Amino acid sequence: MKLEYHNIKDNGRFIVTSFQCGPALQLLQEKDLYKIVWCRSVATTLIVDGYEVKLDKDQVLFCTPVNVVDIPKDNIGLMAFVFNREFYCIQHNDSEVSCMGLLFYGSSSAPIAYLNEQHVQSFEAMLTLFQQEFQTKDHIQGEMLRSLLKRMLIMSTRLIKKDQYHDNMSIKQVDLIRRYHILVEQHFKEKHQVTDYAEMLFKSPKTLANFFKKHEVSSPLKIINERIVAEAKRLLRYSDKSAEEISYELGYNEPSHFSKFFKKQTGISPLSYRKQI
Repeated sequence: MKLEYHNIKDNGRFIVTSFQCGPALQLLQEKDLYKIVWCRSVATTLIVDGYEVKLDKDQVLFCTPVNVVDIPKDNIGLMAFVFNREFYCIQHNDSEVSCMGLLFYGSSSAPIAYLNEQHVQSFEAMLTLFQQEFQTKDHIQGEMLRSLLKRMLIMSTRLIKKDQYHDNMSIKQVDLIRRYHILVEQHFKEKHQVTDYAEMLFKSPKTLANFFKKHEVSSPLKIINERIVAEAKRLLRYSDKSAEEISYELGYNEPSHFSKFFKKQTGISPLSYRKQI
């Protein structure tokens, strides 16, 4: 199945697909697409940025345009909702949906939400509504599809909050973690120190570190380092850029400093990593 909406005026695209045909699988090779992958039946192993990710029944995976995803053609029961920035701008709608820093950021570990029985029923109902809306060709079709997608994102954000953060955390506390992820995603190529992000959040580095530790969240510095390493691995694996070019792209004035950082984080040099792929 592959249902697609395309607005020629603004190039907005939204696709619902089961990834069981060639044209649908080709979507994974395209850039600038957000991908929500829902496992409706048997567990399936996907490849995300070169790593195996097992998606169990009733789990939903959220991938940004920078995540490189490979899905087997013979998968059973996967359903995906794919869209570009022109169709639904995550950053523009973040104040309403609050999803960018929880569902969509470029970390090497793409977020996964688990659907209970009630959530499955809601997703199935939304899938039916999506299918019905694709059959209605009128001037408000795009807006209707966006409204349904927004509803799905809001529900998913609530699930991620519940699954990944303590129930005793306030909305304000969860929002601090979310905003930190957003800032790292926006600036990790030029800002590598916690101090940089603490200033933007009007907090001290120590306050951030203590807060993240108290709530059993990865440390602020680890989040920055993991984001840089994830991007470096993607570029080493999927681009023809040299290690030196990658080091400059990631904000290192000296390639040797980048190589030292990469080896400290991964145990091997950038060139060794590329050779073993």
